[in-house]
Order: sequence, then structure tokens, then C-alpha cells
Amino acid sequence: MLLIALALTAFFIYRETETSAYQARRLAKLANDLRWEVKSGPNGGLHLPQAGPYDMRLGYSRLPELLKNLTERGFHVHAQARISPRMKKLVEQGLFVPYREKSQAGLEIVDGNGQPLYRAVFPTRVYENFESVPPLVTDSLLFIENRELLDPAQPKKNPAIEWTRLGKAMLDKTIQFVRPEHDVPGGSTLATQIEKYRHSPHGMTLSPNDKVQQIASASVRAYLDGEETMPARKRIVVDYLNTVPLSAASGFGEANGLGDGLWAWYGLDFERTNRILKAWSASGTDLAETARYYKHVLSLMIAQRRPSGYLTSDRKALNELTNSHLRVLAQAGVISPSLSEAALNVPLRFRYAAVPEETRNFSASKAANAVRVRLASQMGLQRLYELDRLDLSVQSTLDGELQKKTTDILRQLKNPEYARAAGLYGNRLLGEADPGKIIYSFTLSELTPQGAKFRIQADNFDQPLDINKGTKLDLGSTAKLRTLVTYLEIIEALHRKYAALEPEALHKEVSDPNDVLSRWAIEYLLQSTDKSLAAMLGAALERQYSANPYEQFFTGGGAHYFQNFKHEDDSRILSVREATLNSVNLVYIRLMRDIVRYHMLHIKGSSAKILMDADHPDRETYLRRFADKEGTEFINRFYLKYKNKTASEINEIFFSSFRHTPRRLAAAYRYIHPEATPAQFNKFMTSRLPGQRPDERVLHDQYQRYAPGKYSLADQGYIVAVHPLELWLVHYLSNHPNAKHKDVIKASAEERVAVYRWLFKTIHKNAQDIRIRSLLELEAFLEIYRGWKRLGYPFDALVPSLATAIGSSADRPAALAELMGIILNNGARVPAMLIERLHFAAGTPFETIMERTPDQGEKMFSPDLAAVVRDVLTGVVEKGTASRLAHSIVKEDGTWIPIGGKTGTGDHRYVTFSSAGVIKESHAVNRSATFVFFIGDRFFGTLTAFVPGADAANYQFTSALSTQVLKYLLPTLKPLIDKAQPLPEQTSSKPIVKHRSPKEEGGDEAVNSSQQPALVDDQLP
Repeated sequence: MLLIALALTAFFIYRETETSAYQARRLAKLANDLRWEVKSGPNGGLHLPQAGPYDMRLGYSRLPELLKNLTERGFHVHAQARISPRMKKLVEQGLFVPYREKSQAGLEIVDGNGQPLYRAVFPTRVYENFESVPPLVTDSLLFIENRELLDPAQPKKNPAIEWTRLGKAMLDKTIQFVRPEHDVPGGSTLATQIEKYRHSPHGMTLSPNDKVQQIASASVRAYLDGEETMPARKRIVVDYLNTVPLSAASGFGEANGLGDGLWAWYGLDFERTNRILKAWSASGTDLAETARYYKHVLSLMIAQRRPSGYLTSDRKALNELTNSHLRVLAQAGVISPSLSEAALNVPLRFRYAAVPEETRNFSASKAANAVRVRLASQMGLQRLYELDRLDLSVQSTLDGELQKKTTDILRQLKNPEYARAAGLYGNRLLGEADPGKIIYSFTLSELTPQGAKFRIQADNFDQPLDINKGTKLDLGSTAKLRTLVTYLEIIEALHRKYAALEPEALHKEVSDPNDVLSRWAIEYLLQSTDKSLAAMLGAALERQYSANPYEQFFTGGGAHYFQNFKHEDDSRILSVREATLNSVNLVYIRLMRDIVRYHMLHIKGSSAKILMDADHPDRETYLRRFADKEGTEFINRFYLKYKNKTASEINEIFFSSFRHTPRRLAAAYRYIHPEATPAQFNKFMTSRLPGQRPDERVLHDQYQRYAPGKYSLADQGYIVAVHPLELWLVHYLSNHPNAKHKDVIKASAEERVAVYRWLFKTIHKNAQDIRIRSLLELEAFLEIYRGWKRLGYPFDALVPSLATAIGSSADRPAALAELMGIILNNGARVPAMLIERLHFAAGTPFETIMERTPDQGEKMFSPDLAAVVRDVLTGVVEKGTASRLAHSIVKEDGTWIPIGGKTGTGDHRYVTFSSAGVIKESHAVNRSATFVFFIGDRFFGTLTAFVPGADAANYQFTSALSTQVLKYLLPTLKPLIDKAQPLPEQTSSKPIVKHRSPKEEGGDEAVNSSQQPALVDDQLP
């Protein structure tokens, strides 16, 4: 009986190794319980611990980290996969997650309507199905790797194990113990190799347990579709050819699969290769050409055993091994002797240059790239390379159709005839200048209940740079918008402080004679019957200033004069509202002076009163407290500015924070880098003064003049026009990059006192006053900067000069658009949305859908303030510097949608003066014209025209150009504007309304948005 039992057992094992019938029945039944479903909300138990190269590349193993980063940035899990208990148990037992895996995946971006914007697929070149693989390729692969895989006699065969091959491998391994030099061929089938390079750590088999894991996982996967495995076996051939790892090629990245490998390593076209190899058996086939393509294909099948070695450093060995296989294949009858002989005479020809990048239309893909950059940042990825390889579909907020139309229009504006038809020629427009040199950039966002959604991000700049976010531009009078908001925020603060006081209490309030704004607020509240915030803000807009350009202003460390754009304004006295409508510079210079004086006297712990009074009895006592308290206050501010930055980043931030002159740069560099050699100093000065060629003698003089110890720290700060303690901190952190806050405070004790002590030692009262004013102005601008930064100002410092009111501190169009969004949204900042939805790993057990978490926004200032600013900006369009846009969008019912905004023209130049103050040289650096706007109660954005470099000298356009381009775009934008619905919660004390058109009211005829825009001259930039 024992013999019979043994015989039956042996027969069963033999039959099972031949047919896999028992495995097929059991595993196919198991497959019925291996499933998953996607349900609402997060799945806290979705942790599938496999981290092979495939899982890493597609993002499956990194999913917890990616979801955490996205959650921290305003997203939540909307839905996620739940695997069945049986599948979960298999994974806990050590198997890889059993499901039908993707051979191709990558990042896909669609617009808000589901239309494609971007698609990255890896591998790029693949076989669609088994029938598309040339038989010559299939036969060669199976002979080398898995000869019994497609045996039709065994329909239920388990493809994970080839017993003959495995037995031989085990025998060879045994022999190797006795004879170490004995070669052991691999015993893995294609199915287990796929499991290995996809899911095993580093794509390698490191232990017997790894091999068992691969075989078990491949076995379960083979029977997911039932007992018959021939379809699965054919799919294994295709999957292997499409995904086998073939190392990383320069300029290409990881090459996976035969198709990408042929292109990356040999420069061979995949489609042509397959066409030639499929035609091999046909009469008249070119033997030499077939042999060349076949040998290169065969070499990659062999190279997969050691791809980094064979394909990069040991190519001669690969050629010899390929030749050896050619002979064996011919002997076995897999290929003909003639093909083998011809292939033996063909050398492997590698691509010796990096894979050429595809020619890209950067302007057409700018919006998609913006989505990719935002995605990478929000997900915590360092490279777009990683992002593109994730199994991820993203829905953006963009309108793809309008994006394309807008980009096409902006690109065509480089054509003179098209530009003329668009009305871009004329006074303060193009003149006779070349339109081909102008870069146009346009953004449009829509306020929605979910946030501010980007609809269009377009430009005609055929380079990767995003003009809206990646540049620092002199945007001229757009700075008046920031200054206006700062002014009204002060008025709002004064209203909170004084409005509730009785007249008797108001009379007792004492304000400094220089604090014009506080004195006005008290006087207004004493006299006005309407003490509401809206009324007070409205009255503040009617305060008047002189536009006289002949007054000398001491600011920024020196005496300055400013000019108006229109000289007829020079003799006028204008209200703040009128000055905003017509962009009058001198009114805003004087307004900024009042803002600075207000902050001088209202900064917490302000020293202005005591320092300005030389006979103040508490002067000496106060100095001791002031030096430590105020010095520590500013050290803290500057420490936060430079915290966690490298030495090079600290230097870049600091030297970008003040206006460059040779004197300032020399003094700053010699203080921060006292050990620098003359050669290093000269190199630095030359790099920071582009367009100028400082004389070596002058540089030598400056190197000596500002040598260490020549000036006190306070004097050095005065020369550079920065706070002395910031200068000290930059020097300290450059030498102590790992210093903590306590280290900085301890090290700065002496400097904090020294910086302020000089104020009381000078014997020249006039010089003392000048130094005091300069220092207090620096402190005031630090406070103004805080307010600007809170509202989205993009840089790390303001130029401490009244000229900041008219644009000297630069800006970015995107940052101005953010401010306009706050104004339009009644003073509340909502998230700027470029991405609405992310769909990870669709159709897999890792599937996860993420959406934006609703955000009520952050209140930045009151709805009353926002309404007042909108009213002024609407006036800029109705009767100010953007009047060509007045009544440009007329609805079918005859009403027109209001447009508001602020214009600005930047003429950035390097100017050299003589000692007498006469201009010696002036050359253009760039020219820009910007219009930051809102349309109705939902849309806002910017349009910028920009000419970089010396070509800017050939242009005289003002912001009239940007407003005219926007007018030309409006018919294209109108369908989007028309279909927008008002926000349900959008209310204000002074709402934006749809006005009746002038035509309907008996005025001038309105321009219908379906018509070509007429040319209208502007008043000012």
C-alpha cells in the first residue's frame, strides 16, 4: 500500500508539474476573493508594504507621504480603495498585491472641462498586444528565458515555474559548491522576473525568501482571469518586453522596455524596427538591414541581466555575448544561419551623444508646466522627472480652450500686420517699434466658492521662464495700488482707535505735529456726523496733496526730486482719488511720506520722539533700554528673514534688498567678506553692476576705502542704506551658518548698543538729525514691508525710499493679481487654485482621489475698505489712465460689466551721475507696462508687456499698450465671463453692479465686445 501511495503521489506531482491542473483550480477560486472597491473618505488601513522600483516610480509605495503633504496644503481624501479581507491576508502573508498591473503610466493633466492639457507616458514605446510583437522577437526571447511558456498543449500551465529550467539551475548551483568557477544560469521564468524587477527591494533577489515571494506572487497573478492561462502567458511576454529595466541613459532617464531601450541606447526607431523584423520571412527582405535591427534587439534581451554594466561600461563584452547567442540561436533553428551570419558582422552602434530633447513650444505648454511645478511643490517632490512618472491624473482649474486661444493671440501679436489690426500702433503704444521683441503675459482667475481658480495663464515667451512669477520687474505706478491700500489700512486702524470715543475724549488725544494722518482722523471724527468706516474711508480719498515737483525730499539716505508724467499736473492740488485715477506721482510721494511718518511714531517701542529731541531729560536713560530692546527687536526680524538659509542664499537675499550703487556694494561686500581678495572683490562688483565696466583703479580705491575697520557698523549701514544690524547679521550668519537664535542674540549684544550710541556722540546737530531720520525711515519701511508682505508682496525687502510709492521696489504681476483678488473678494484672501482634483492609481488597489478642502479664506481687511478701493479702480477705467477699456463688455440686455484696475509703466535703467549730479550715462535694462484688473465681481488678473535688455531703449510704450491688448482679448474672454454666476455670499457695503450702457442712457455709444476694439488714446501710464 505504501508503494502504491508513493506511486500515486509521484504520478500526481508529475502530472501537476506538467499540467498545473490542481494549482489552476485552487488559485482561480482564490482569485474570486481578490478584489477591491473605492469608497468615500480615507482608508486608514490602506498600507500595502511593497517598495520595488515599479512601486516607487508609479508612486504606490510613496502614497502615504504624498497624501500627507497634500493634506497639509489644503487637500483631503475624497475617496480611497478598500481591499477585500482575502487580498489583505495574502499581502500580510508576504505576497505582492495581486492585481493586473499597468505596463504604462504617467502624469495626465486635464483642464476644468476634462480636456487634455498634458500627458506623460512611460514607457513611451510599447507593444499594444501580443500580436504586435514580431515572431522573431518572441521566439528569441522564449528560447533565451522561458522556452515552455507558450506551450499550447498545457492550457492551465502555471507560468511562474518552469520545472526543467528550475531543476537545471538547482543542479548547476550544487555543482558550483564543488567547482566555484561553474556558471549558474538563472532559473527564473519571465513571470517571476517581472515580479522581481517590479516589486522586490531594488529589483533584486537577495535571499531564498525573495525567490519564494516572487514565485508565489506570480502564480496568484497568473490565475486572476481563471484557470486557462494562455492569455495571461501571452500578456507576460508583452509586459516583459515593454517593461524590462535597461538602465538609465544620459538625457533620457530610466529606460524600461525594448522600445525605449532601442531609442535611448541605439537611437533606433521602434516602429521601423518592428516593421522590418515582421517582414523578415517575406521575400525580398533586406538581410543586412534585418540583421542590424535584430542584433540590437537581441543585445537588449541579454543586457537586462546586468544593464548598467553592459550598456555603459562593458559594451565590448555585450557585443561578444550577443554574438555567442546568435550562434546558439542558429544552431537551435530559432533563426536562419544566413541571419545569424549577417548579424555577426554587424557591430553594436551605441548613441554616443545624449538623447536629444524634443523641440518644445514653451509658450503653448506654459500653463501645463505651471500645474506641474505647483504639483511637485505641493507633493514634496524635488524633480518634475519624478512627477511625470507617477500614476496620476490631475484636473486643473484652467480653461484649455481659452488658454489656447489666448496664447495664439499673444503669439500673433509679434506679427506687425496682426498687431496693427489689434490697434497696437499709435501714441504711447508701439509707435514704429518692432512688435516681435515684446513679451506679453496674461493671467485670469475666477472667484468661486472653492477659491480663486486660475482660468488662463498664457504668454508668448518661448522659454520656460514664467514672466508672472519668475521675474522681478519695475512695474511703475502699480505700486500706487499697494500704497493706497496701506494708506486706507492706516485710516481703518485709526477708525478702530478713535471712532468710539466721545468728543471730549477725542479732544484730549495728543498727536505729534508730524503725524498728519492721526491728526486728520481726530479732526474728521470731531466734525463729521457720519462716523462709519465707509464714510471715513471715502473722506480719506478726498484728502488733497500738492503735485508740485520742485520740492526736495530727503529719503533713501539722500536728497531727491521726483517728476509727474504729465507736466500740466505740476501746478495742481489733487485728492488721493484724483491722483489714483490719473497716476500723479508727486501726490503719492507726499502720501507715502505721511505713511512713513505715521509708522515712525506708531511702531511699537518707537524712539522717534525722544531721539528727535536732543534735550529730552530721559535721553540717556532711554538709550540703554532702547539699544537693547529696539536692537533685539530688529535682530529678531532679520533673523526670521535669513533663518534656515545657506550662506549663498543669505548673500543673494541681502544683495537683492537694496538699490545698487558702486559705493553701497563696495561697503557691504567689504564688511560681510573682510577676507576677500582684490580679485574676488572685483569679480563681485562686476557681476553686480551689469552693463557697467568699473575701472580697475576705481575698484582698487573702493577696495581700500571700505576696508575692515575704516567705518563703524552704524556708518557702514548708513553708507549701504540698510539697517546696520541687518548688515551685521548677514556677516555673522555667513560665518556661522548653523547659529541658533540664542547664539545670535548673545553675539550681537555689543553691536546692538554700538549701532545706536553714535546718535548721542556727534557734535553736529544737523548730521545727527540726518542720521536719525535715515534710521527711522528704515524702521518705518520695515513696518510698511510687513503690511505689504501680508498682502502677498513677493520679495524680502522694500527700498527704504518714498520712491517705493511709484515702483522703485519692484513687484511681480502674479503678486499684484493676488492683491486684486483680495480687493475683489471683499478683503478676504482665498486659496489660489490651479489644481482641483488628483486621481492616483486609477483601477488599482491603491486608487485614491483627493480634492480641495473648502476654505473660507482669511480676512485681510474690511469689506468697506475693499469696496472703496474697487470704486477708485473702476474710476481708473471709467475716466482715468485705462479709459480705453470703459464700457468694453456689453451684455445682451444692454448693461455693461464694470472693469477696474491700476496701470503701471516701468522704464528700468542704469544711470551714472557725475559728482555734480549730472547724468553721465543712461542705458535701458528693460521696459514694462502692466495692467492689474478685475472684471465684474468674479474675475481678476494681470496683463504685462515686457521688453528685456538693450532692446528696451527702442520702445516708448506705456501701460496704454497693456490695456489695449486686454481690450483686444475681451471678445475671446466674454463667453467665460458671461456664464459665471455671482457668489452667493458675495456682499459688501458698496457692491459692484452691472451698469446700464452709455448708449442706453443717451451717452456715447458703447463698444460691443463682439466688435474689433477701436483705438483710444490714454492719458497716462
